Amino acid sequence: MTATADALADFAHCHPRLFVLTGAGCSTESGIPDYRDAKGDWKRPSPVTYQAFMGEESTRRRYWARSLIGWPTMAGARPGAAHRALARLEAAERVGLLLTQNVDGLHEAAGSRGTIDLHGRIDTVRCMGCERRMPRAALQSVLRERNPRWAALEARAAPDGDADLEGHDFATFDVPACAHCGGLLKPDVVFFGESVPRERVAAAFAALEAADAVLVAGSSLMVYSGFRFVQAAVAAGKPVAAVNLGRTRADELLSLKVEAPVGEALSALARQLAPEAQPDPA
Repeated sequence: MTATADALADFAHCHPRLFVLTGAGCSTESGIPDYRDAKGDWKRPSPVTYQAFMGEESTRRRYWARSLIGWPTMAGARPGAAHRALARLEAAERVGLLLTQNVDGLHEAAGSRGTIDLHGRIDTVRCMGCERRMPRAALQSVLRERNPRWAALEARAAPDGDADLEGHDFATFDVPACAHCGGLLKPDVVFFGESVPRERVAAAFAALEAADAVLVAGSSLMVYSGFRFVQAAVAAGKPVAAVNLGRTRADELLSLKVEAPVGEALSALARQLAPEAQPDPA
């Protein structure tokens, strides 16, 4: 770990304004499962698509039943070493922007402020009719009241605040509608098959243009919405370093790769670059 930690520190010293792109590897230490293995391949069924969620009542019932059981794991997750290290690096003015592909809000909880949630936030629910938002925690109470038998079930937590609740007939699950307009409720996250809002992408690209280099932390970059920022950095002549266990889609584009637990590697980096820095409390 010593040599790789030093190499990463040298990279950051030479490029003081980092554009940081994070993925699921930052949150696995907080107890949130990920989708992919060390080779970057799916190790579980792919997540629900936007088209299926919006078009099929059965898909929505299945999703919200699984979410009812899995939400407590997401709600109870706390920032891990990677989140805390990146918040310290931001406080030391080493991070220009933190762009996260995660939807768990743990970077903000750790104290990071210059953050864009590329794929949205799972702790918020959006009405697809009137566009009102509500806290996911508030919806949990409604789901439990309407589905007491389901609320008593237990299942293994899954990556996106849901659970591996298989072998059940979801036809009886009662999905609430928007209390204001009766519209369809959806997690305020970007599902597979759904586009990231343009203004979010534009803000991220503007920050990338102002950065000296890119640091990828805990991501295989298999999803194009994140990978394109690495492509753009390389096209602009900006070096890219990655901290990730296993293969990434950008391996051939990287200037430096550290294959180590992301929390361990980033904590070592923060100790060297930001020994006194403390993020603002969340």
